[in-house]
Amino acid sequence: MGIVEFLTLAAFAIVAGASIVFQAAVNADLRAALNSASWAALISYVGGALAMAVFVLVSGSSWLTSADLAKTSWLSWFGGLFGAVYVVAAILLLPRLGAATLLALFVTGQMLMSVALDHYGILGVPQHSIDLPRLLGCALLVLGVVLIRV
Repeated sequence: MGIVEFLTLAAFAIVAGASIVFQAAVNADLRAALNSASWAALISYVGGALAMAVFVLVSGSSWLTSADLAKTSWLSWFGGLFGAVYVVAAILLLPRLGAATLLALFVTGQMLMSVALDHYGILGVPQHSIDLPRLLGCALLVLGVVLIRV
């Protein structure tokens, strides 16, 4: 991968990361306005589902067949559940922890799970054993949360 390609992908990842913070803030504001975390989360998911439907139509993806669906694992169908955990947690926790602390904790959780998935090669993730630099990186993330929270 060349430097230009890497920088383009990295910029996209940074924008996606920023959108997570913005989504959490918008959803927390919606929760306060509606006085309901449940309705705020549902509205967020309906908006996301509509955006994805437009993306599928615009991208020109072919329609799924029963053979396509038969190739999936049962666990594949629970991705939305994990997203819902994130959305509800963000809605409930952002007003109490603040955006920086909440997202630092989310990133720490993401990194810990990523290291575990890498180490065991779970769900088709390429296997990369846990080593000292990775453990140090995780420790530094935890330290970062502490420093952000202080």
